[in-house]
Amino acid sequence: MQFGLPPADTVQGRLIKAFLVTVFLSVLMLPLLRTVGLRAFSMASEGYSSGTHSAAFVTCPNDTVGKELARGIVERKLAACVNILPQITSVYTWQGKIEEDNEVLLMIKTRTTKIPALAEYVRSNHPYEVAEVISLPIDQGNPPYLKWIGNIVPE
Repeated sequence: MQFGLPPADTVQGRLIKAFLVTVFLSVLMLPLLRTVGLRAFSMASEGYSSGTHSAAFVTCPNDTVGKELARGIVERKLAACVNILPQITSVYTWQGKIEEDNEVLLMIKTRTTKIPALAEYVRSNHPYEVAEVISLPIDQGNPPYLKWIGNIVPE
């Protein structure tokens, strides 16, 4: 009894050889085809490039200051939206002492390229000696919402 492939010079041998070469090439091409497919899908669905937008955070001493800053930020198109989160407690070290204060937190959605201008606006209009302005890039999100941010905030 003999096991193995038929000789390559027969029709059956050539078909098996062609099938094995096709399978082998398909396995090698799978990562490339997957990448090309994902990029094509991304372009077709107006994909989002990670880090294009950011969420910035600013603490304020009270609701009045928070609303004034938020309105100024949105009016100047430094952000598409500012959420004001009331009643947070901040514990921090200031001038060698541990402090605890009630504050409000601004959560600001904008283009990453606008962070320097946003920080400058906050520094110029904030009552704190050292205003908190930190940002994190947005990796993913609801595509229509991310598109809306891009439409509201110019480059």
